[in-house]
Amino acid sequence: MFILKSHIIAFPPVNLANSDGLLAIGGDLSLERLIEAYQNGIFPWYNQEDDILWWAPDPRMVLFPKEVKVSKSMRAFMRKSNYKITQNEAFEDVIKNCANINRKNDTGTWLNEEMQNAYINLYKNGRAFSIEVWNENDELVGGLYVVKSNDRVWSGESMFHKETNTSKLAFINLAKLAENNNISIIDCQQYTDHLASLGAREISRKEFMKYF
Repeated sequence: MFILKSHIIAFPPVNLANSDGLLAIGGDLSLERLIEAYQNGIFPWYNQEDDILWWAPDPRMVLFPKEVKVSKSMRAFMRKSNYKITQNEAFEDVIKNCANINRKNDTGTWLNEEMQNAYINLYKNGRAFSIEVWNENDELVGGLYVVKSNDRVWSGESMFHKETNTSKLAFINLAKLAENNNISIIDCQQYTDHLASLGAREISRKEFMKYF
């Protein structure tokens, strides 16, 4: 286990992560350290009562933007719905909703106040952005936020929905935005059935790191 020193902004090579993908422990969530982490395919994830844990899992769940899956039912939903999609109009509200939304089998403690503030700082420094979904009453009902890892990779961090399909709508729009900006992959970090249903798939860490 690698212990990060607070005064050194550096990480060990990702191939030294353990079998679970855990690479290092400690350090802080400063702007400089987070940028260094994401530029090297590393991300933080930990419970509030724990030290900061840094991860580089193998395999890695990613979406190649052109491979996003839009089901027939979702296409019909998109044609009939009147949702408004925006970018960076409510970043802080998006991240707070991601932290507070109830999820099955998830305590939600990983997106604690310290983490929220760290990602808000990334956003204020142009290294993160949000996509928002608004209903006809101008209520924020879905969205997600993303870290710009480099010119080829965006890292999708978390999403939420308050109305059916609104997180999917945000994700599909993220894929379109990525394709339009020549982004090679959207890093989804770890496998979930929900992400797989939207077209994301696992690749090896070695393949993933070719984009860095």
